[in-house]
Amino acid sequence: MAEQETTHFGYQQVPVEEKAVRVREVFDSVASRYDLMNDLMSLGIHRLWKRHAIALAGVRRGQRVLDLASGTGDLAARFAGIVGPTGQVVMSDINEAMLSRGRERQLDQGRVGNLNYALANAERLPFVGEHFDCVTIGFGLRNVTHKEWAIAEMYRVLRPGGRALILEFSHPTSKAFSRVYDLYSFNVLPILGRLVTNDSESYRYLAESIRMHPDQESLRTMMEGAGFERCTYFNLTGGVVAIHRGYKL
Repeated sequence: MAEQETTHFGYQQVPVEEKAVRVREVFDSVASRYDLMNDLMSLGIHRLWKRHAIALAGVRRGQRVLDLASGTGDLAARFAGIVGPTGQVVMSDINEAMLSRGRERQLDQGRVGNLNYALANAERLPFVGEHFDCVTIGFGLRNVTHKEWAIAEMYRVLRPGGRALILEFSHPTSKAFSRVYDLYSFNVLPILGRLVTNDSESYRYLAESIRMHPDQESLRTMMEGAGFERCTYFNLTGGVVAIHRGYKL
């Protein structure tokens, strides 16, 4: 009998089919306090990271944007304002609790008309090829079981001339800063998680999943392998976060 295929869930090795279930449980647990925890964990800096990603996307009025792992919709909301009533933004997430939370948030803020929602797995997108001008995924790729599949799907649904942006936690460029970052990630984050969401394990997983995510050069190579051209990345906050961008030419 062949050995069961496994993948990483944080530092654990789990069966491939189990990872999506575990990731879903993590986000089901934290959905109601997701935005508050983002502000606390990053001291609000996540807003600047997302603003930088918006600027790099170069989205224009009337264009179509797909935002994967959209969560509560920070990126999608900005894009909806940019593309205007003649454009389209699709908020997509594999987690129903997060997508519902995001939809409620957008409706509460009066964003309707050019904003649509899709419960979808980034590895198998339910969209026709060459449909979107821009595809983004913010802080979600590290949770995907087969990252190369998701990147290939991003390429497939982009029209020629379109671009993909991956905003994700990455690897600090300084060894000294990396040690400080590790202390914060493995000691402070779980405590914050326990105090705010009554769930320290989900934030321990967060720290571990970041360490298991490909570094900046490896991710750029993965994008090039999927067919993207002019691939580059931008380190933010000393490499704590990186934005990768590639074009379908």
